[in-house]
Amino acid sequence: MHLSLDTQQINQCREYAKKVVAPMMTDLASYSTVTVERTVLRLLGIDGINRFDVPYPNVIIDHLKATGMLEKGAAFAMAHALNDTQLSPQAIAEAVDEGTLDLSRYKTANQPDMTRLLEAFTSIKKRIDQQTALRRSQRQHPRDKAVPDKYVIVATGDIYEDIEQAVSAVENGADIIAVIRTTGQSLLDFVPHGATREGFGGTTATRENFRLMRAALDEAGKRHGRYVQLVNYASGLCMPEIAALGALERLDMMLNDSLYGIIFRDINMQRTLIDQYFSRVLSAYADIIINTGEDNYLTTSDAYEHAHTVIASQFINEQFALKAGMPSRLMGLGHAYEIDPARPDSFILEFAQAQLSRQLFPNAPLKYMPPTKHMKGDIFMGSVQNALFNMVAVMTHQDIHLLGMMTEAIHTPFMSDRALALDNAAYVARATASFSEAFDIKPNGPVEQRAQHVLKEALDLLQVIAEEGLFTTLEKGRFAGIGRGRTQGKGLDGVFRKDSLYTNPVLEHLQDALKEGLR
Repeated sequence: MHLSLDTQQINQCREYAKKVVAPMMTDLASYSTVTVERTVLRLLGIDGINRFDVPYPNVIIDHLKATGMLEKGAAFAMAHALNDTQLSPQAIAEAVDEGTLDLSRYKTANQPDMTRLLEAFTSIKKRIDQQTALRRSQRQHPRDKAVPDKYVIVATGDIYEDIEQAVSAVENGADIIAVIRTTGQSLLDFVPHGATREGFGGTTATRENFRLMRAALDEAGKRHGRYVQLVNYASGLCMPEIAALGALERLDMMLNDSLYGIIFRDINMQRTLIDQYFSRVLSAYADIIINTGEDNYLTTSDAYEHAHTVIASQFINEQFALKAGMPSRLMGLGHAYEIDPARPDSFILEFAQAQLSRQLFPNAPLKYMPPTKHMKGDIFMGSVQNALFNMVAVMTHQDIHLLGMMTEAIHTPFMSDRALALDNAAYVARATASFSEAFDIKPNGPVEQRAQHVLKEALDLLQVIAEEGLFTTLEKGRFAGIGRGRTQGKGLDGVFRKDSLYTNPVLEHLQDALKEGLR
């Protein structure tokens, strides 16, 4: 099936999206954030917590900030300390914590020799390279499959309970397991440490929790003869840090959006856009698929009236990802099945929107989200809504298919609910496997007219954003009807202007590898 779309309009959308993103990259290039610098430290091998449960990367950055050293970057101070003390990066962090090493001694120093620092980074990078190679040898990319990958969530708050539920889901046919993050973690300006057993609405994202779930899914995948993909959240105030931990522990997908944290978590827009760049460079280097969050716009705005905002955001997310060196095959651009089921022809409208996204981004592993806003607690009606959603997912060749639960409006799903959702999706996939080869879209019919209308509205919106600038657009609340101020929001105090001696050879190395096509 194929929509007849205006190629010129599509090209114009991309040109306007470029005009939106380019000045942002230029404007923010002179700034860094505390999270970016903590990520550099983690990529030098610094890990763990002190006696007060403060992560050592935070200890170093707090010390640099207090002594007026932060503007030169974490790499500047660490390189000097590595050359001067001959200690390891971890030992330096512990010495700073104990008060036996003061990094401000290098405050007036010149640019350091980076040899030892890059040696430390290379040893950590080897693990990322090994994990990436292992994934590539085992994972079948979603774009290469005839039917969508079935994606389900676990969200008990206890990593060991999550593992039991995840393994059960694999046994029932799940291809992707997403561990939902505990409520509020996106607003923590540090990454918790160790295995956790208490969380509300999800489980804390930590490196150890990543490691435990990865091992469990590898074991379950071997038993069932397939590679099972793992998902978590590279978002919030620790976006690039968690991306680094995901790369080290072989996560396959990370929720990572350019605008979600700004709009829905009131995180400062400058902080978010700087952090998302480093997180996407890391994800691109590690061959991790990102999942963007356009589906969330339709939980606060009407899905019929504001469908074009999803398309516009997809184009913007695409350009931010391209700027970070990310190929289309890693851009899991998001959208959702959220039109009010009481609206006439709701299925036709949803089909048109999904097919439009599919054709606009033909090489992207699109992530398609289930109905949530209009799930009322009637489990029988909910099952029907999910079946129709599943049909659209298969008919329009979506790639990452997040399954809806019939109990969406009631509670976190039981194992039985998840099993029923997997059975529903598997049945629909079998029953409609050749649908798109058997039928054509009627030229200038209702599907095509709707798609053309949404595309034109997206083009008009992108033109407006290009003219007024993304910051102004966000202030006016053009996405999801929620306005945010440039100098407002959480985390602004973690943004700083780079000193003339600022350096980040870790980021530069990853950028160079992507430019040279080494990934």
